Amino acid sequence: MAASAALLLAAGGIGGPAYAVTYGTPSIALSASYLSGAVGATGDPTVTVTVAQSGADASALTVAASASTRTSVAGTGDVAVTGTGGTRTLAVTAHAQGYTDLTVKVTGLGGKAATKTLHYAASPAVQDSADARYLTGASDASAAVDVGGGYVVVANDEDNTIRLYNGAVSGAPVKTWDFDSKLNATKEVDIESATRVGNTVYWLGSLGNNKDGEYKSDRNTVFTTTVSGSGASTTLTYGSAYHKLRDDLVAWDKANGNHYGFAAGTASGQIPKEINGFNVEGLEFAPGSTTTAYIGFRAPLAPAVPGGKALIVPVTNFDKVLTGTKAVFGTPIELDLGGLSIRDLRKNAQDQYLIVAGSWAADDNSDPEALYRWDGVAGHAPVKVLDLPTTDAGAWEAAVTVPDLTVPGGRVQLITDDGDADLYGDGTQAKDLTHPEWQKSRSTWFTVS
Repeated sequence: MAASAALLLAAGGIGGPAYAVTYGTPSIALSASYLSGAVGATGDPTVTVTVAQSGADASALTVAASASTRTSVAGTGDVAVTGTGGTRTLAVTAHAQGYTDLTVKVTGLGGKAATKTLHYAASPAVQDSADARYLTGASDASAAVDVGGGYVVVANDEDNTIRLYNGAVSGAPVKTWDFDSKLNATKEVDIESATRVGNTVYWLGSLGNNKDGEYKSDRNTVFTTTVSGSGASTTLTYGSAYHKLRDDLVAWDKANGNHYGFAAGTASGQIPKEINGFNVEGLEFAPGSTTTAYIGFRAPLAPAVPGGKALIVPVTNFDKVLTGTKAVFGTPIELDLGGLSIRDLRKNAQDQYLIVAGSWAADDNSDPEALYRWDGVAGHAPVKVLDLPTTDAGAWEAAVTVPDLTVPGGRVQLITDDGDADLYGDGTQAKDLTHPEWQKSRSTWFTVS
């Protein structure tokens, strides 16, 4: 019975007898109990609210926020509920960094009501708020690959899960793939770079020691996944893995007089994020090639000039390495990035490269970062395109795609690693937050051409 008819009959109708209508207690459910937003952001994640009441049409129920534990972050008037019927959409506008618990109340017929608590956290405004999107569910984004339709698969260096996001909006992953069992891994691979050739995506671990200077074999991994479908329908399946690329690099450097100090950089006790450490963060194929891959180093810097040059070591049989073949190396490439090292390396179909350049240091969220363009040719100098903002939390870590750099207005999508960032002002690093819905990395577009 419709709510209006029920009320009419309960009042006696039109000359009819009056009788009492009994309404049950309304029910309310939230699609997520934890939600993260950002001050000044557009397109923040939302929560789906599902309501019902026996004896009543769901469209007669009202849903609103009735209380906030910290109104300076977001008050009841900052909660917007849209939609009708049994399913509503709830959005929160943040005013300040921090946490608040919002009480979401459904009021039904007969004066009955029910509530749920939404735990809300807001990160501060960022320099690029209008373009910023937040990929939630993990905070240490480290590598990203375009899969079409604005969707992107993203690796996180704290686990071995690949997450599929709609890169145009903020929110949780559309799909996830946990490759722990396929890799037989007990720890994170520390995925730091990736590239795609056809339907094959290559994912590369950092190859370095952990932050305590200890060798962890899972980090000495490069593995492949096969892409099926595209966009929201993308599926990844495991391919194969190679676990000796670090060993091959060290042996190659030893055979060439230990010029880059790979043996010392991988020695027990040596932490990876030092100027003489050993840490890989870039992977891309050479111009016109699907067999020679460029391995880009965050550390060490090549000791060629004061401050050092960024180092790339070509692997000339990278397609064979994943079949278990020992890596073969070409002539190393040294690039002057103004004392910065490689944090990501990406090219387009025209063999135009963008290099995300940043510090080799471990605590570098405020250190300089920049984008350089390059043609991929050894001996040709890269050219700085722009300095990246460093006033916001996180470090720029992954480039999704490279536009045609000869066409004005081309934009590149970059993603931050926010794992060490204090997003909510309580001194907790993002990667240590208990609730994955509050963990997030930031995605922003920059004009580069």
